[in-house]
Amino acid sequence: MHTPGGGVGTFIESLPDILAGRWIRTIIDRICRARKQGKVCAVAMGAHVIKCGLSPIIIDLMRRGIITSLAMNGAGAIHDSEIAFIGETSEDVVDGMRSGLFGMARETAGFVNGCAVKARDEKLGFGEALGKAVIEAQAPNREVSILAAAYECSVPLTIHACVGCDIVHMHPEADGSAIGDASMHDFRILTEALRGLEGGGVLMNIGSAVVLPEVLLKAITTLINLGCDMKDMVGVNLDFVQHYRSNQQVVARVKEIGGDGISLTGHHELLIPLIAAGVIEKMGGGS
Repeated sequence: MHTPGGGVGTFIESLPDILAGRWIRTIIDRICRARKQGKVCAVAMGAHVIKCGLSPIIIDLMRRGIITSLAMNGAGAIHDSEIAFIGETSEDVVDGMRSGLFGMARETAGFVNGCAVKARDEKLGFGEALGKAVIEAQAPNREVSILAAAYECSVPLTIHACVGCDIVHMHPEADGSAIGDASMHDFRILTEALRGLEGGGVLMNIGSAVVLPEVLLKAITTLINLGCDMKDMVGVNLDFVQHYRSNQQVVARVKEIGGDGISLTGHHELLIPLIAAGVIEKMGGGS
């Protein structure tokens, strides 16, 4: 039962000690334990997390040293960039398709595709090039840009683009070689960032059904091939619908190699703030 004025930590402890009530406390406990022991809390997230207005919470967790690396798909880079520069994102897909204008914003395509070329030419990560460009352009809403915050905090943020999946790929300046090179560079950055899963790190997949779970599977397999022991890690899948690949690659496979796995179903705009608040309370502010 909740007591008025009891605070979020008290509320979380009051949740039933069964099913999701137990699992959410376990996730919070494992994140806190990992960071106190110097292990990673690596997050992979789909673009819907940004569209739900959760960027400030993700940024806060990075600045507190709780999130140690962040992987996004191409849509995540697009939404974050649009928010940074124009303060909003998304469009009416059906009306846009009827007119042929869906995804045809020149500014978005020019920025993201240009950063892919810069990443290739300057040997930068794709996420690094995007974050650097948002800051250098002094985007008016850069304070709520995950890309910019990661660059400022030196948190590895990687972009894993699937060619043909993103609106920016429909534009004539899209360079498949640059996009592929930048994404390949970021796969290697991500793999290195996940080394800290060994010995009790936490890997969270939030709202990516296919692309990021597959990327994570290959990164973890690469690390095992290089001699890393992932038996004590925990894989967490958070989504409002549980999908096959995200549960297989992030939860079931992690269990099969000796780790722990948790699937928690619910809306991002409720689960993420609740977990973040619980971790901050338990950590006393940060790592």
